[in-house]
Amino acid sequence: MEAAGPPTQPPAPHPSVAPLSFLLGKWRGEGEGTFPTIAPFRYGEEILFSHHPSKPVISYTQRTWKAASGEPMHAESGYWRPRPDGSLEVVIAQSTGLSEVQKGSYDAEKKTVTLQSELVGNASKVKQIARAFQMVDGELSYIVQMATITNSLQPHLKALLKRI
Repeated sequence: MEAAGPPTQPPAPHPSVAPLSFLLGKWRGEGEGTFPTIAPFRYGEEILFSHHPSKPVISYTQRTWKAASGEPMHAESGYWRPRPDGSLEVVIAQSTGLSEVQKGSYDAEKKTVTLQSELVGNASKVKQIARAFQMVDGELSYIVQMATITNSLQPHLKALLKRI
């Protein structure tokens, strides 16, 4: 039986991704949703930010379930592409058929990400989506705002997630 070698460190992220490495990993927690046209609701959520060191992009998957029953709710996936100037380009496809192209910025020191939709595709009612992420005491929080044909941009979802 051979002696185990020293533990290996995961490879360093691609230099473009390094400023957003605080997002990498699997996150789980709970959130709540509200909007003038729907009843408030609570949900469980899991987000995975993954990355291959040879690529300047982060893969993103998200799924939610009803807090009370565990029944699946929403899911989405996409790619986050950080740019050297501190800007960020994000594409997301939702399980509802809606697609988003978002642009925004990140602050590696403050561990924040702010995104604003440039395009919301295949949506008859949703006109705008904004997302803001922030690390606070090792937890990831976010707020999603939404505008529709009848309502201006306002909070829709918020959650607090822990790395698992």
